[in-house]
Amino acid sequence: MLSNVTSTCHLADQVSRKVRELDLAQSRVNSTLLRIDAIVERGNCIDGVKSALDAEDYESATNYVRTFLEIDNKFKDSGSDHREQLLASKKQLEGIVKKKLMAAVDQGDHATILRFIKLYSPLGLEEEGLQVYVGYLKKVIGMRSRLEYENLVELMEQSNGQNQNNQVNFVGCLTNLFKDIVLAVEENDEILRTLCGEDGVVYAIFELQEECDSRGSLILKKYMEFRKLAKLSSEINSQNKNLLTVGAPEGPNPREIELYLEEILSLMQLGEDYTQYMVSKIKGMTTVDPDLVPRATKAFRTGSFSKVAQDITGFYVILEGFFMVENVRKAIGIDELVPDSLTTSMVDDVFYVLQSCLRRAISTSNISSVVAVLSGASSLLNNEYYEALQLKVREPNLGPKLFLGGVGVQKTGTEIATALNNIDLSSEYVLKLKHEIEEQCAEEELETEPQHYRKST
Repeated sequence: MLSNVTSTCHLADQVSRKVRELDLAQSRVNSTLLRIDAIVERGNCIDGVKSALDAEDYESATNYVRTFLEIDNKFKDSGSDHREQLLASKKQLEGIVKKKLMAAVDQGDHATILRFIKLYSPLGLEEEGLQVYVGYLKKVIGMRSRLEYENLVELMEQSNGQNQNNQVNFVGCLTNLFKDIVLAVEENDEILRTLCGEDGVVYAIFELQEECDSRGSLILKKYMEFRKLAKLSSEINSQNKNLLTVGAPEGPNPREIELYLEEILSLMQLGEDYTQYMVSKIKGMTTVDPDLVPRATKAFRTGSFSKVAQDITGFYVILEGFFMVENVRKAIGIDELVPDSLTTSMVDDVFYVLQSCLRRAISTSNISSVVAVLSGASSLLNNEYYEALQLKVREPNLGPKLFLGGVGVQKTGTEIATALNNIDLSSEYVLKLKHEIEEQCAEEELETEPQHYRKST
């Protein structure tokens, strides 16, 4: 029995060894067959590349190159002759693709550009393709912006000395620039990601920001020149210094100033919305360096466009202060009794002016502007408006007029009651204005999604 068991074990070992030998032989045969297939396939790729190049079928040629490189990466120890032939064809293909792409860029042939830029990634030229494509986008945006800017300047020259200022639309010009940049990023997102992933999108944003800085700052500078903001601000400052001077020249027209203020506000809001949109775009990416967000924010806030926007902000503060003071003084100067009202016209008029100016200041999203305008409003309330409220209450000989009788007793009593009502209602309006300011400031801080650049626009 022991002999039988020993014999069976020996036989099993022999069978097992034979099976292992057969498995090894089969594996070697399969490996050899795969190598043979690879050699045949590589030969087919070389022939296919040459045929595709002759037929100008560059997409097929690129696919053959990619297939060959995948096979070559798997079987690196064979087919050096094939590799050299393929690399020569690949180099020829790359030269053709680059030449065709650059010609399409020069001609502005968008369809052809898309055709050839898609071949850069399979050929391993992702970074070069990204640079060329983003350069093309910059060229298109720059050309469109330049044409709009030149048209704007032409309208400025035509409106010089004529009442056609409304035709010179700086807000529209800046809006179109920002939309072109944003849509360039949004509509080419897939191409940019195919080339270099999220890093490709970030690269495009930073490169296109250069167009914002160069073209956008030109638009803002031309606006300041057109509206003569430096001259206006100088006139306002001179007027403030010469309030008591007899024969001092009359200041700017507050109605015109209000138009300029609305324009400036629109320009500032456009810049702020654009910056927030681009920074939030970078912030929403998951594979980029987290430190990139603060660097991007700093780059946007310190660029040439941002610096010119700060200059406009300085003019805005001066113009807003002038507009607020002039209209508050006017409201005080034309103060009159309002039929069926317990107060005079001054109260509603003054607080309407203050409310409008403060709302506009907060809408700039610039804390310095808000503080400056708020300080001016507080000064007006504490000084000129306070004096106007107290004027009737401090009327001389008030006691005899009220208690000793006479023709003007009833009239004087009504005026005093109205003056007291003015004070009472003004106190309510101050609290209401304070609440509105706090509420609007909170809303501005919570505003995280700019509306100007959605594709539905």
